[in-house]
Amino acid sequence: MNEMIDEMDKEEFKSVFTKELINKILNMIEERKICLGNTIFLLKHAGYCAALKNEWSRCFEESSLNERFEAMIIEEEKKKEEKNEKLLVDLCECYALLGENDIFSEVLSIIVPCLLKVASKKEGNEETQKEVEMALPALSNVNAYYEMKRDLYLNEIKETMKYHQEHRNLTQLSYQSAWQFLYNRNFFFNELESVIVNELHCAREAARELEELSRNVDWKKKGGEKMNKEETKKEVILTRWIETFSIYFRDCRLRNEEYICLLSRIVQIYRAAKGNNGVISILCIQSLRTASDYGVVKVEDLLKSGAIDAVLEELNRPTLNEDMTNGCLQFFTNVSERLNEKNKDEKEEEERKVAKMEMFEKLEEEGFEDIITGFHETFEFFQRNYDCGLSLNAEDYFVNA
Repeated sequence: MNEMIDEMDKEEFKSVFTKELINKILNMIEERKICLGNTIFLLKHAGYCAALKNEWSRCFEESSLNERFEAMIIEEEKKKEEKNEKLLVDLCECYALLGENDIFSEVLSIIVPCLLKVASKKEGNEETQKEVEMALPALSNVNAYYEMKRDLYLNEIKETMKYHQEHRNLTQLSYQSAWQFLYNRNFFFNELESVIVNELHCAREAARELEELSRNVDWKKKGGEKMNKEETKKEVILTRWIETFSIYFRDCRLRNEEYICLLSRIVQIYRAAKGNNGVISILCIQSLRTASDYGVVKVEDLLKSGAIDAVLEELNRPTLNEDMTNGCLQFFTNVSERLNEKNKDEKEEEERKVAKMEMFEKLEEEGFEDIITGFHETFEFFQRNYDCGLSLNAEDYFVNA
């Protein structure tokens, strides 16, 4: 059965793992047609495959088995004697992997310490490594809005990451999952930014991972050709990185020069995926749009990284996607607004003026005014259909020197 799950594509997986199937599995457990241990093993593998496919659904949360597992986790944790640690870990992993972030807090207060203990193991044997590889994707699915004490997780996850950076012992999915878990916590603890940015070097590490992942994908495949299983896994992990950084650029406020390298890598992936992988190329543009919207990334970084060139390239394409166009227009609205905001700091004001002039020359050279004028009649369509903040005044898209 596990081999069958491995072979399923995203759509097949979604059609098979339904609420009805999971409720049927519970009935089979109660009728003693299948043992609980085999069920947990099967569903845990299914949850891990869901992470590998970047596919989540609410079918498990809405099933009766979800409630059964919640009760079992709480019951096992309360045992003072004869506690079955392996069963508790298996239940926590299964529950977290199959959930879609709406894990209720009493269970989370058990799951997080339990899985962090597993994830922080450093023994070199194969069995321990498999446990770590399962625990981290499960942790990455813990609700971003669930607030937990900083000392509950920071040291463990930080040491896990530092150990990997030194020994390269984790799979690419598990390493990305560790970062995703930490990014989710940053929503509550702004003081974590120094750890994320300066100690663990999030942008540098993400840029390195993206480079390695993209190098193992054949971007030049023709439209009808399918990617092999290994390429598909790389694509999914690459997608998870880009999605995570879209959230990160929105929430983080600590600037760092390493962002230029990361943005450059996203630009390279956009160019490689353009015309071959619509999902990834859209994600890249949306990530650049988010980066343009907040002060964590300077406009100078967008210039140096080639982000502005990439967005202009997209607008100059003969056939345009609506999502991409909306993202591109929002990008230039953000850049224009930021370049027209004067800074009190003398050095930053001088940098703004230089960036503004460079931006003006680039837009003029690429015929940006003609592009925006050409889109002017369709802005209302984007406002209505995308609920976006595009300006109907064409002059708002220009950077006036």
